[in-house]
Amino acid sequence: MNFTFLGTGAGMPAKERNVTSLALGFPEYDGDLWLFDCGEGTQRQILYTPVKLTKLTVIFITHLHGDHLFGLPGILGSRSFHGAESTLQLVGPKGLKEYVETSLRLSGTHLYYPIAINEIETEGKVYENAHFVVTASELDHGIKSYGYRITEKDQKGELLVDKLKEIGIPPGPIYKLIKEQDQVQLPDGTMLETAPFIGEKRKGRIVTILGDTRPCSAAELLARDADMLVHEATFRGDSERLAHDYHHSTSLQAAETARQALAKTLILAHLSSRYQKKEQTALLNEAKAVFPHTYLAHDLWDYQLKLQPRS
Repeated sequence: MNFTFLGTGAGMPAKERNVTSLALGFPEYDGDLWLFDCGEGTQRQILYTPVKLTKLTVIFITHLHGDHLFGLPGILGSRSFHGAESTLQLVGPKGLKEYVETSLRLSGTHLYYPIAINEIETEGKVYENAHFVVTASELDHGIKSYGYRITEKDQKGELLVDKLKEIGIPPGPIYKLIKEQDQVQLPDGTMLETAPFIGEKRKGRIVTILGDTRPCSAAELLARDADMLVHEATFRGDSERLAHDYHHSTSLQAAETARQALAKTLILAHLSSRYQKKEQTALLNEAKAVFPHTYLAHDLWDYQLKLQPRS
C-alpha cells in the first residue's frame, strides 16, 4: 500500500499545508487507487505526485466540512477529462449525493463515466472488493464524521508446485482446483487433500483512517490492532480545552488512542495553521513520548505499508 498525503492542514489552505486529502494506492493489486477526503486544491496537489486519476476507483469522504470536500467537483470533472470510463464509487455521510449532484448540475459539468454514491446510513461494512473490506463508524465531531477501517483479506499460500510434481501431478487446470479447494479428485479417481500442497498464508493488513473527532471509543475500536492509524492532531497537547470546544483532538490524545488501541504505527495529520515548524516538531515529540512509533505527515509525503510476512 502506498499512501500519498496530498493535504495535511486543517480548516483552510496554508503556504506549507493544503487542506485534507489522502491517496491510497495498491501497486500489488493492479495499481488501484482510493482517495480519502478531497479538500480544495486536491487536484493541483496531485500534479506533483505519481497519482493518476484514471486509476481512481473509490473516494471516501469522512464528513461534509469544506476543508474535506470542496475539491471533489474538480476531481470528478478532471477524471472525466482524463478519459476515465469505469464506474467511480463515492462513500460518505448523508448529504454527499445532494452535494455532488447539485455542484455538477449548477456548474454544467458532464461526466463521461458513471458514479455510484453510497451514503452511510448504518455503521458497519460500507465497501468491499476482492481484496478488502471497509467498515465505518461515527466519530465525535460537530457534524456527522466517520472513521474508516480497511481490512485486507488474508491471502492464501502459494501453490507448492515442486511437491505436486514429486507425486506425479503435472501442471494444468488441476493446479487451480488444488489451490481453491480442500479436496480434489485426480484423474485416476484418487481424492487428494490439498492442504499439504499450499504454502503458508499471508495475514491481511489493517489500516484506520479517521475523520475529524474528539477522543472517543469509536476511534479506539476502529484502530484496534491496526498496522497503521491516521489520526488528526489539530492542536498541541496544551490546547485540550480548545480542541474539545472545536470538536477536535490534540496530538497527545491521538497518541493515547493509538496506545490504547494497540496500533503499530500512528501518523498525525490535519494540523492547525497556527503551528510553525518549531511548534510542529514539539507537537510530534510530545506524541512520541506517549506512542513512540509516531510520524508527522506533511504535504506530498509518501509512506509505504509493506505486505505482512507469511505466517
